[in-house]
Amino acid sequence: MSRQVSGTWDPAQYGVFGDERARPFFELLGRVDVEKPRRIVDLGCGSGELTATLRGRWPDADIEAIDSSPEMIAAAPEVEGIRFSVGDVESWRPGGSVDLIVSNAVLQWVPTHAELIPEWIGALSPGGRLAFQVPGNFDAPSHRLLRELCSSERWRGLVGDALRVDPVMDPGGYLDLLARRGCFVDAWETTYAQVLQGEDPVLEWVKGTALRPVLSRLGEGEAQEFLNEFGALLREAYPSTPYGTVFPFRRIFVVAGRDGP
Repeated sequence: MSRQVSGTWDPAQYGVFGDERARPFFELLGRVDVEKPRRIVDLGCGSGELTATLRGRWPDADIEAIDSSPEMIAAAPEVEGIRFSVGDVESWRPGGSVDLIVSNAVLQWVPTHAELIPEWIGALSPGGRLAFQVPGNFDAPSHRLLRELCSSERWRGLVGDALRVDPVMDPGGYLDLLARRGCFVDAWETTYAQVLQGEDPVLEWVKGTALRPVLSRLGEGEAQEFLNEFGALLREAYPSTPYGTVFPFRRIFVVAGRDGP
């Protein structure tokens, strides 16, 4: 979903390949063992379609959902029992106990998330859970080539510092962070061998996420020049096949909490 980053988020662009983007969310929630939560918070809810599915599983819960993008929140559905609002994940505070905190593809945009996670764990009710997933593909060609292009002579003066490096941990890092604080931790990773359809599908994918902070710094003509150059690099790195373009996508998942009082 949309994150703590400057620039306008486009719900329609983010929704391209919506089924593929939703798959990790459902894998994450499949490992959450909270039966009857009273209060759920979705941090970085995007346009809210996935948040709405929480209502189907836990119809009696009070659900709060925030996202930093006004454009995303404006596109959220009206669902009884869910309050959507514009808010910053980094400055959010629980304001009382929470039974389930969900963060779906958000924390890679929050530099301080390793400091915030213990605070969120401390706000969980007995038996409560923190469940989050983040992309783990920052060393993949899609991101490595983007960093190289941004640091090239043509672009570094405009966008050279738009991207951060190593913004997330591996599953073992999150396990250590949480287990040292007395938490139950279920941490794992999955690499989806996604087959994307369409013209320049990998470029279309990253236009919805990783490219947002870069494009926000460029004028219309510069942005198109950058996309043309980056698109050519991606076509070479991810060649088309008769059945589509294979885009391996690694995700890191964590479900954690304290079962005692």
